[in-house]
Amino acid sequence: MTISLYNTLSKKKEEFIPGEPGKVKMYVCGPTTYNYIHLGNARPLVVFDSVRRYFEYRGFEVTYVQNFTDIDDKIIKRAQEEGEDALRLAQRYIQEYYRDADALRVRRADVHPQVSSHLPEIIEMITTLVAKGHAYAVGGDVYFDVRSFPEYGKLSGRSLDELMVGARVEVDTRKKDPLDFALWKAPKPGEPAWDSPWGGGRPGWHIECSAMSLKYLGTGFDIHGGGLDLVFPHHENEIAQAEAATGRPFARYWMHNGFITVNQEKMSKSLGNFFLLRDILAKFPPDVVRFYLLSTHYRSPLDFDDGKLEAAGKGLERLKKTLRLLEEALSRPVTPSGSINNTGNELAASLHKAQTAFEEAMDDDFNTSLAIAALFDLSRDVNSFIYGDGFALTEDSSRVLQEARSLFQRLGGDVLGVLGAGEAMGGGDEYNLVEQLMSLIIEMRQEARKKKDWAVADGIRERLKALGIALEDTPHGVRWKRQ
Repeated sequence: MTISLYNTLSKKKEEFIPGEPGKVKMYVCGPTTYNYIHLGNARPLVVFDSVRRYFEYRGFEVTYVQNFTDIDDKIIKRAQEEGEDALRLAQRYIQEYYRDADALRVRRADVHPQVSSHLPEIIEMITTLVAKGHAYAVGGDVYFDVRSFPEYGKLSGRSLDELMVGARVEVDTRKKDPLDFALWKAPKPGEPAWDSPWGGGRPGWHIECSAMSLKYLGTGFDIHGGGLDLVFPHHENEIAQAEAATGRPFARYWMHNGFITVNQEKMSKSLGNFFLLRDILAKFPPDVVRFYLLSTHYRSPLDFDDGKLEAAGKGLERLKKTLRLLEEALSRPVTPSGSINNTGNELAASLHKAQTAFEEAMDDDFNTSLAIAALFDLSRDVNSFIYGDGFALTEDSSRVLQEARSLFQRLGGDVLGVLGAGEAMGGGDEYNLVEQLMSLIIEMRQEARKKKDWAVADGIRERLKALGIALEDTPHGVRWKRQ
């Protein structure tokens, strides 16, 4: 087994070799909590959740850390506008984040550090940078001296001279260099402040993630992830601070997901074309949104419109329909194996082929698009087997179909998170209730047909059709499906 991933730091795909055998240490930048998360925020949440899940599927022990930025200029501004305490506002939106992330089946991180709880670590790191000559204090602010770190720009691939040409930075004559960035900020009137050796103030954005990731994962941890928009300046600055402070490599692999676009333009608040996840979830089921976010390779741009989400819903429904078909087939009486040539050997080979294709796709830089294609191939083969001439449930075919159901759950559920346990139509209890209700309705229709009460029988079929449920009369009985 070899897993490869594209490392933004080296600009190439590399074999993943963990720092500690059998273990993976991951840090993923979380949201700044001053509003509900938007779809662009949701993509890295789902992407790196699936990466974490796949490592676990492959037998790794994963330590997953995702922060909340709860001290930030945007939070302070929003709190002032709403007349609310900044930390209280941030905490409120952290809880709203959990609602949305839970809906998308994003598993909780092992640690969710908040900036407000890690000020001692942040101040200690800034103190170290000042002592080593990589930072300087002026007027209550502390700045990182980018010229003191010769490797600055190695993640983004830009030199300091190139950055200066395209820089849009405020002129501050107190800085040694216009590109120097704030590690600690003195407060403006009316702003919250915390004590430090340089006076009251608050940390800069970049230093927060460096301090928290090092606290929980140590130097040289395995993977640092986030959106492509964080490569510069955030992640570039994280590297400079951390390596200047420790004298050791920071993170060894850097992974970045591509942008979500609207009409081929990057989704952003500045363009006014961003969509809150909460609003999208009001129109589309969460599992459909998750399926849509994984339907394209994580490094590729993903264009957004309702039509693409509707298409994702139809694709996911194909997989759920196969799960319903599996449940229905497995509920039939078992025919003795010796009475019919129905071993399921071909389907067993298809299961192995689908699992191999899925793993090869995920091993190659977590290609969820191809992994989903492997699930569709498996769905097609399962459908063909059950709908095939002469199918009957035998001990042999039952064993193969149970393996198919288990494989769907492990790959589509445990890894991709788009199929829940026992969830052909909904949650486990909901699915069982729907199955029982449909069995009752079909039984009532069959009784009407036996009595030649065609008006009632046809009326049941038409009422179900109006609800989006079609009945199919087959040699093995009546089946139902969602249209």
